[in-house]
Amino acid sequence: MLLPTLAALVLTQAPPPLTTLSEQSGWKRTGRYAEAEALCRAFPKAFPGKARCDTLGTTPEGRPMVALVVSPDGTLTADAARKKGRPVVFFQGGIHAGEIDGKDAGYWLLRDALQNRASVPDLLKGVTAVFVPVFNVDGHERFNPNHRPNQVGPEEMGFRVTGQNLNLNRDYVKADAPEMVLLLKYLNAWDPLVYVDLHVTDGAKFEPDVSVGVEPQKSGPPALRELGTKLVDELFTGLTAAGHQPLRFYPSFLQDDDPTSGFAYGVPPPRFSHGFWSIHHRFGVLVETHSWKPYAERVKTTRDVLEGLLRLVSRDGAALQAAVKAEDQKAESGQVREVVLGWESTPKRETIEFKGYAYERGPSDISGQPYIRYDDTKPQTWKVPYAPDIQPALTATLPAGGYLVSAAHAAWVAPKLAAHGIAFQRLTRAVPAAKVESFRSKDFQFQARSNESHQGLTAKGEWKPDTQDLPVGTLYVPVAQKNVQLVAHLFEPAGPDSLLAWGFFNAHFEQKEYIEDYVLEPWARELLAKDAGVKAAFQERLKDPAFAKDPRARLRFFAERHPTWDERLGLYPVYRTASAPPVK
Repeated sequence: MLLPTLAALVLTQAPPPLTTLSEQSGWKRTGRYAEAEALCRAFPKAFPGKARCDTLGTTPEGRPMVALVVSPDGTLTADAARKKGRPVVFFQGGIHAGEIDGKDAGYWLLRDALQNRASVPDLLKGVTAVFVPVFNVDGHERFNPNHRPNQVGPEEMGFRVTGQNLNLNRDYVKADAPEMVLLLKYLNAWDPLVYVDLHVTDGAKFEPDVSVGVEPQKSGPPALRELGTKLVDELFTGLTAAGHQPLRFYPSFLQDDDPTSGFAYGVPPPRFSHGFWSIHHRFGVLVETHSWKPYAERVKTTRDVLEGLLRLVSRDGAALQAAVKAEDQKAESGQVREVVLGWESTPKRETIEFKGYAYERGPSDISGQPYIRYDDTKPQTWKVPYAPDIQPALTATLPAGGYLVSAAHAAWVAPKLAAHGIAFQRLTRAVPAAKVESFRSKDFQFQARSNESHQGLTAKGEWKPDTQDLPVGTLYVPVAQKNVQLVAHLFEPAGPDSLLAWGFFNAHFEQKEYIEDYVLEPWARELLAKDAGVKAAFQERLKDPAFAKDPRARLRFFAERHPTWDERLGLYPVYRTASAPPVK
């Protein structure tokens, strides 16, 4: 009778303190958000003076977004960390709430670290850890067993996007989602040395269990590249010794479902988390466990990556911070004169051995395109091309002073700048006929489909000297500041994540005033009769068959020359200036 009695006793006892449903279920399940919030609030009670639970704010569906701050010596606020020169490692789970490994791994690791378990002795010595267990809180509560069909566990999980159907990992620059605004303010307050975003990758079946992308490593300032490379090298040494197969690149085939196309090292635009933090000349880290590994393995892998990063930052934090401080000083003194807005692969290619599985790829009578079938009982080494290096694809030369945002747009631009921690000033008196550079485009195109509720815009043009009136309320954003790279990404129109590219200024590229054809026709005839230059230009345009056959294009040729034509059509309402305007 003793064994049944003991079994019954175990089943009726409360679970061990600070353990997740994931642990209690043998890593089969994950808890709802109420558990994540309760654990955050329980840690400070269990470890007084060593843990703190912050509430960042409330999500659109009314849930609190929480963050757990942990430091064995009690450095639990951003101000305290700054005063001590304390390196901060900030990591988050559930930005895509179906990819929830980070939530369970983070609580497991921080609990063991505060208990100073033998497996993680002195892990947080000299480091403050800030942990957001679930970034996409409302998406997390869209719980369902049918999400993530190409992922092995947990049994139920949240959804990829927010309650407003926004993808947070496309939102870092444009900052549309209320959750993003909350996180950005908190992130900038802490200003972490290392910012880690924890994901689970989709894609092919293969043996490696995790990819870890770190920048600066191949992008960014040379001094930080060297330190980032060293960080990755030593992290991977530890992960490999622990039995992992880590990848330095995101394992997405260059052509869908075709392993022979190989891979390329890439640096994402700053709409993505680690690309975003790296342009702050800090270290952005993207962790992607492999979706086809069981949940227990993925959580352990995530924990091991976090443990390795915390150990390395604990050891090398002073050197990393000194390098970051030097880059801050360069930016604040105006020494940054160019910003890379986009990266691409160099022509270099090499052949790598990649541990995959046997597969067949052939035509499909369902889709009519090739499809792939893996046999994961048969490991196979693929020899595939790999592009290891990158080079600038798009570079912007900065103005000597900064950017001027039209007063008409100040009401919505200013809060975005504030959320990003970008310094700006408002003009309190008008400046007539200010000497600026303006950007005009006649060659622009709207995206055919919306993206994250925006209709994107591509506008070709260049900055040219101009004079513009600057009314009261115009925003001046200087480039001599710590976040200079982000400033350029926001306001340089060619940037892939500029406010213009996301479609925030589309109305300025839409024609609003017109002239009737019957009014324009006689005026056009008079113009042709008296202006030989216009006549020659019109005859030249008629040599283009498409133009010649398009009545609207032919009439527009003359409408653009009529005195009533809107000279501000296609004028970007952000200017560049060589010096700060008088703001008072």
